[in-house]
Amino acid sequence: MLEVALPSGPVSVSLAWEPVDGSRGVIAIAHGAGAGMDHPFLRGFAAGLRERDLATLRFNFPYVEAGRRMPGPAAHAILTWNAVVEWARVQAPGARVWACGKSYGGRMASMAVAEGLQVDGLVYLGYPLHPPGRPEKPRVEHLPAVAPPQLFVEGTNDPFVQPLSQLEEAVASCQDARIAWIDGGGHSFEVKGRKLPADEVGSALAPLVADFTEETAQGRSARCP
Repeated sequence: MLEVALPSGPVSVSLAWEPVDGSRGVIAIAHGAGAGMDHPFLRGFAAGLRERDLATLRFNFPYVEAGRRMPGPAAHAILTWNAVVEWARVQAPGARVWACGKSYGGRMASMAVAEGLQVDGLVYLGYPLHPPGRPEKPRVEHLPAVAPPQLFVEGTNDPFVQPLSQLEEAVASCQDARIAWIDGGGHSFEVKGRKLPADEVGSALAPLVADFTEETAQGRSARCP
């Protein structure tokens, strides 16, 4: 368990710390709005990363730990991200740390970094650019303030990023970012007509994320200016 200091007082959240001997770094992984850290998609994704010599750290946000279905204030999620990254640095002194999140969890990571959280890069698994069917409500104001390299892993059929050109424009406004399109993928990277267990879907994304971490670790820019 990890203690997070919220304005209303400290709370504890669950962690799943899965180190790897000789790891290349740590990826902290946040869940989406509707599922906790033990969702099969995230477990499969984390397992795939460990196969690529990356330690993983999955965690819950306070609202999930409290048994609530709806996310709490963004400030609570940002405080949780800060606590998680600090904890990871204690467990793996000197290691590179990347922040990664499914949908809501990734957006909260980007907000934390825009406010000063230090990480080596960010990975978004289905960034929720706007509510489905509401492209006039983009969630992009803070993205230009994110300095570390960013990887947006996005399904081309994800209703949260339609039209796709809107996401491309948002990414172009970032300091250092790129998109990895998953052809036919929905918001959870499901592909119509292709039935795969959620853990296998998550695991299949791990290699491209691992490649991104290797590039950033070597100091190469994800997107040339």
